[in-house]
Amino acid sequence: MKNSFLIILLILLAISCKSTRQAKDPLSKVEEEISKFNNPIITDKYTADAAAIVYNDKVYLYAGHDQAPDDVNSYRMHEWLVYSSSDMIHWKEHPVPLKPTDFKWASGSAWASQVIEKNEKFYWYVTVEHGSIHGKAIGVAVSDSPTGPFTDALGKALITNDMTNQTKISWDDIDPTVWIDNDGQAYLFWGNTVCKYARLKDNMIELDGPIMTIDLPNFTEAPWIHKKGDWYYLSYAFQFPEKIAYAMSKSIKGPWEFKGILNEVAGNSNTNHQAIIEFKGKDYFIYHNGSIPTHGGSFRRSVCVDRLYYNEDGTMKRVIMTSEGIQE
Repeated sequence: MKNSFLIILLILLAISCKSTRQAKDPLSKVEEEISKFNNPIITDKYTADAAAIVYNDKVYLYAGHDQAPDDVNSYRMHEWLVYSSSDMIHWKEHPVPLKPTDFKWASGSAWASQVIEKNEKFYWYVTVEHGSIHGKAIGVAVSDSPTGPFTDALGKALITNDMTNQTKISWDDIDPTVWIDNDGQAYLFWGNTVCKYARLKDNMIELDGPIMTIDLPNFTEAPWIHKKGDWYYLSYAFQFPEKIAYAMSKSIKGPWEFKGILNEVAGNSNTNHQAIIEFKGKDYFIYHNGSIPTHGGSFRRSVCVDRLYYNEDGTMKRVIMTSEGIQE
């Protein structure tokens, strides 16, 4: 009798344990799925306006640092940050490589920027507030390493607000992006409201000719140039709140044919700012949103990465923004 009772007790205990496991399984599964969320890629700081380069089998990611207090709804950005990755999943933070205070002529505002490599030197084109000329300006810093430290390469601004007169606003000279063409000629693109571009001299720190403009539908800001096959792509922030749209051309000088929307409004961020790279045979779209669930939003943004795909005719497929991000 005692043996029978013991057997029954063991059976009931086994059933109870199984039921408990089954009850926990759905929650465990959810937790497991959440653990696979790789976007945003940086969660201990608010990051925005990312740019990236591929160098020596690594991706180097450069971002502005949103530092606005939780109750402040304006841009407070006092430094740029740099991260590196060998797999687009795990990111290593490096010491702060550059601040607006490194430009003696600037008064602040670490806005959007881009780094490009030429002849083993790294040139960083940045947006700052000018200290004596009203409005935003573009400066250039240089380093022997992609992680810095960087120093002012010119000793003055490369672009100032009084050099352009297409609009009357003081923030139209922002968001620099640089492309070095196959013949070695470098071009600087930038702008808000109007997309502008100019050739750069071989030293990468002086303009080589007049400032020109490109007519693009609903151009807001954030131009980015990349090339795939025979096509040049000019993507940019479109309307406001910002989507990302793009145009294509067979020449860096145009004409540019508008191709439509590439990326929708990025969640609860009014701005959108993209970088497009190819790394180890795969294409990536880097952007920001306001998704960190503390005080994330338009002034406390977060860099994310998703895959980018092309159609057979060279056009780009609409980017699907995901919480999972890059998995492999």
